[in-house]
Amino acid sequence: MPKSTLAEAKSLYIKDNFRLGLDEMVYAFNSSTIELCLKLCHWAKSHYGRGAMKMHVLMDLRGSIPSFVKLTEGNVHDSQMIEAIPVEAGSYYLMDKGYVDLKSLYNHFQQNNAFCVTRAEDNMAYEVIESREVDANAGLISDETVRLTGYMRVRKYPDNLRLVVYEDFAAGVFYRFLSNNFTLEALTIAELYRERWQIELFFKWIKQHLHINTFYGTSQNAVYTQIWIAICDYLLIIAKKRFYIEESLHTISNSIGTILFKREDIHTIYSNTNFINSVPEPDSAQLALW
Repeated sequence: MPKSTLAEAKSLYIKDNFRLGLDEMVYAFNSSTIELCLKLCHWAKSHYGRGAMKMHVLMDLRGSIPSFVKLTEGNVHDSQMIEAIPVEAGSYYLMDKGYVDLKSLYNHFQQNNAFCVTRAEDNMAYEVIESREVDANAGLISDETVRLTGYMRVRKYPDNLRLVVYEDFAAGVFYRFLSNNFTLEALTIAELYRERWQIELFFKWIKQHLHINTFYGTSQNAVYTQIWIAICDYLLIIAKKRFYIEESLHTISNSIGTILFKREDIHTIYSNTNFINSVPEPDSAQLALW
């Protein structure tokens, strides 16, 4: 990904207020699987004899900017990607429990003074060091300082962790959030994890609007190149903030091909009601890749 394009996009949103009022950088890390035809893409190894690739993305949640992207074969486990993440001291990293590799969490985040928020594994064994009062009306069940038990777990993560249990009243579901941050309010820990879903919206958006449902080549280089082009396209589109364009991202995306060779001022183009009305809506079938 061109660093100049990424830097431009990040600079436009760096001063935006974060919903939870945090001044520190907040990132979400997750992956999305893109299915491929194994007969045509022999390199795309996945599970159960299927073909697929994975797009691992670290997203800056101010502006929904993909700050780090790694493309791999479909059989690469999410936890293998943790130590590839660029870490900034004092920043927050939000991850699903598929990334809970204790050794990597300790070496890569704790040792680098960065904070992570994830979900605890169902079979996690631990002892409670300290319990704090919580607001039950806010959905909080408990807020505890814990230490992992078991020889291997202690060796992998020898420090204390914070375990926040939260109930989603609407869905009737309990969540156990694990973090190495002990200063934020317990509810903020739960709300931080909720923000992780912004990256799911990015995956949905990039598949639905950037026309990667059909690949122009079957080699690994051809498929990867098309994905990189789509991501660069996305970065250029979110730079719309620089030009104060109010149209939605999908409207701009669908009109890119039309305006590339226009010599009019970009504001004039997007202030033309007839032009905006002529922009085609995205094909919902694009969510199914190949």
